[in-house]
Order: sequence, then C-alpha cells, then structure tokens
Amino acid sequence: MRSAQRARDCLPMLRWGLAGVVALFVGLGWIGDARATIVERVVAVIGDRALLWTDLLRRATASRVQIRMQTHDANMISVQEQEMYKEVLDRMIDDRLEEQQADKAHISVSSEEIDRAIENIIAQAQSTQGRSVTKQDVLSEIHRRGMTEQEFRDELRRQLLEGKLLELRVRPRVRVTDQDARSTYQRFAKDTREQQSVEVRILALRVLPHSDSQELKERMTLADEIARRARAGESFCALIQQFSDDATTRATCGSRGPQAFATLLPEIQEAVQTLQPGAVSDPINVHIGSEQVIVVLMPLGAAKVPPFEEVKSEMSQRALVDALERGRKQWLLELRRKVYIDVRL
Repeated sequence: MRSAQRARDCLPMLRWGLAGVVALFVGLGWIGDARATIVERVVAVIGDRALLWTDLLRRATASRVQIRMQTHDANMISVQEQEMYKEVLDRMIDDRLEEQQADKAHISVSSEEIDRAIENIIAQAQSTQGRSVTKQDVLSEIHRRGMTEQEFRDELRRQLLEGKLLELRVRPRVRVTDQDARSTYQRFAKDTREQQSVEVRILALRVLPHSDSQELKERMTLADEIARRARAGESFCALIQQFSDDATTRATCGSRGPQAFATLLPEIQEAVQTLQPGAVSDPINVHIGSEQVIVVLMPLGAAKVPPFEEVKSEMSQRALVDALERGRKQWLLELRRKVYIDVRL
C-alpha cells in the first residue's frame, strides 16, 4: 500500500506522467476524491522497467469482458481470469522486448499506417460478410468487446511493429521448402476431412457372438455377393432393405444423414477417403462396442480435398506463416535470455 504522495514520487522511475496515471485510475474508478489511497503493485520487471498491475488490467479488459460474457459461474470466471492474466502478462513482456528492439533499429509505426490497417480490416469484413461495413461498425464491435478506439489502435500498432521486426530479424532465417508445403497440405487435408460432413449408406451384416470360422466365412461371402450385385447395377437401397441387419436405417437406404467425418469409425473413414461418391466398398470388418459387424458402404458425399498442385501456393504461404511463428518464438526466447525478467504476478 502506498499513499498518493509515495506513488507520485515513484513516477519518474516508472516513466509515467502524473496526469496519465491519474486519468487511468479515474477511468478505472479507483479515485473517488483527492483523499483516496492509490493501491498499486509491480507484476513484472523487464530490465530496468516495471509493468504495473494497472497496466495488466487495462490490457486485459477485452479478454475479461469476453470471459464474463461466456459464463456466469463465479468460480469458473476466477479460474479463467487468473489463467488469462498470466497469458496477457507474458504477451506484454514480449511486447516490451520487441519495443526495445524496435528502438535500437529505429523502427516505428505511424498513425497513417494504423489508419490503413483499419481500412484493410473494413475491406476484409466487407468481403467476408458480403455487405457494406463502415469504420463505425468496426468500432462498435470493438467497444462491444470491451476496448476503446485508442486501445484498438494501440493493439494494431503493436501488431504492425511486430510485423516489421519479424521481417527484419526473423524472415531472413526462414526457408520454406516444397516438403514444408506438402507437410502443411497433409495437415490441411486431415483437418478438412474432419471438419466436413459426409453422408454414407451402410449395409450392416451382424456376426453372431461365438460364431465359428465357418459361420464368419459365410457372412463374408454374403457381403462379397452383395457388393458384387451392387456394382453390377442392382439397387443398393433394395439390397439394404433385403439384407441389412440395421433395422433403424432400412427406410433411409442405410443412411443416418450427414455426419462429421471425424465421428465415423476409422475403418469407414479410410474407405470413404478412397471411394468416389456412389461407389461401393469391399466388405469391411468393424467392431461396434463388443459386437462384430461386416459392412458394405456407399458414400454419397465424400469429404473433398483439392489436389496439392491446386493449392500449392496457399500451402507454401501457410508453411511460411508457421515457420515465421516458430522463428518468432525462438527469437523472443533468445531476447529473454539476455534481459533480466522478474515475474511477480
């Protein structure tokens, strides 16, 4: 606890202007009158500079608003806010390190650059939403999320400054190869399949518990015959109605409607990836819980992923972004090793 006079004496060391400090406390509702006591503490020291609790509170305002919009459970809010404060403080430490590097390299961000960034945000919003979006629309959304226009501009300035530093310090270290692009494509293809929905018609032949090898062979032979007849042009719906042991889907031609690809059994996922819509699979042995089932399936709308060559440029760009992010983390880690950092949160 410090008195208002003690806090005023410390201001030169913390490089704060008195008017700015008072305005901040008033804005936070922490000053009721001239006799009020100011409560402040240091949450981190970076080199010879301190980060104050009020710095952290101000920076975390938007995140705090989002947390409280998403839940009304006081205990959950407390847990999430504590974790959020740690993440925001970590980001603020990185920002201070980047500001120091920017000062050394004589790099800055002008108001005009921030204005252009806002114009780009507006243009992207218009393109995404397919309607006219004004600056006031953007600011209204920013206010709804708990940020003032100045805080929004400060955040854009930090991002633009970081972009310039990455181009200067990290980009020269990064090399993206064709293999990097292909690895990114593999992750993209997996994510695309898992996120898209697919509709599959399934004819299920149950294998009775304790069936011997001969009985299993007979069921598999029947499944082979069903697949052959379907490929020869016989109605798959009619075959399902005649043979399927899944009574719940006979009326819908074996379909349970569109389903998330990720929810399908792995064996069915593999078959769907290799089949064209309308094609019939070979019999597949699957286990659903403790029950063994032989299925023949026909995908109606398989999750489609464009060939690598069609998206090679995009995949290379994604690989570059990923590499820059890894490079950024490594660069910041190197900076942290060279500077005294004391976290007191």
